[in-house]
Amino acid sequence: MNIVANINDTEISIVNFKSIPVVTTAMLADFYATDVNNIQQNYSRNKIRFVEGKHFIKISGQDLKEFVTVFKSVATSSKVRSLILWTERGAARHAKMLDTDQAWEVFEQLEDCYFRNNVSQPDTLTDINNRIPLANAVGMLVGKSSFNTKEIYDMLNQRFAVNHVNQIPLQLLPNAVEYIHNLMTLTARSNEFHRQDQCEVQQLVEAIIKQNFKMMNVWNALRFLNHSDFFTYSGLIVRSNQLAQKLSKRYNLKGENGEPLVSQNFRQVSFSNGETLDINPNWFNAPG
Repeated sequence: MNIVANINDTEISIVNFKSIPVVTTAMLADFYATDVNNIQQNYSRNKIRFVEGKHFIKISGQDLKEFVTVFKSVATSSKVRSLILWTERGAARHAKMLDTDQAWEVFEQLEDCYFRNNVSQPDTLTDINNRIPLANAVGMLVGKSSFNTKEIYDMLNQRFAVNHVNQIPLQLLPNAVEYIHNLMTLTARSNEFHRQDQCEVQQLVEAIIKQNFKMMNVWNALRFLNHSDFFTYSGLIVRSNQLAQKLSKRYNLKGENGEPLVSQNFRQVSFSNGETLDINPNWFNAPG
């Protein structure tokens, strides 16, 4: 819906960001019959008087891309990396700083016809057919991630500042689909990192267990050489085996045969290379 306001007997399309009516610096300069430099200098010299989120909104990245896609009439250079949008309070502050009859007169019109004109306007809803590509993308993400459908739509609603997905403007539906595809890419990378982590954890756990049990004869020999050292070192071995076994359960590590890396009765280790090792449960501080 193209909502307009009548400013100085001219119909002006109302620009909004996330349902908040805003004006660009160029628009404000035009309304107040001044030049852009004056608006920019007023801001630069009085930054302490302007609060982001209250007097202005600074947008960049995807927000900027979506904004200029919807409001094509807002001319911005392709080189612009961020854009300041002035709220009603910001426009009032600039009118006060300029302190001209033109600025105050136009601000009153903006206050009455622009900033408060579209607050109660109904949202334009998209048709379910318009959202088929989005629904397909959501379905793909559900299949490739741990998110469920509701969680994904909640993220979409939050991302586009709407209460329901059908309130996402038709022009922004391609951006919504792109957002879901970006989530899929992030999920794929996360899954790959998880697989790499799991592989490295398995290698570490197997190395610890194999080393400890392959050195059994050494520890037994130490019992006769230095009984005190034997108990100290054997305690460290049991502790490292316990931690290795906890990691094997946390990551659900299995051997080549599909059996748990450490059996439930703590009597056998099944390594990923197919090798098995019979063990004494005592070395995991488990019941014999």
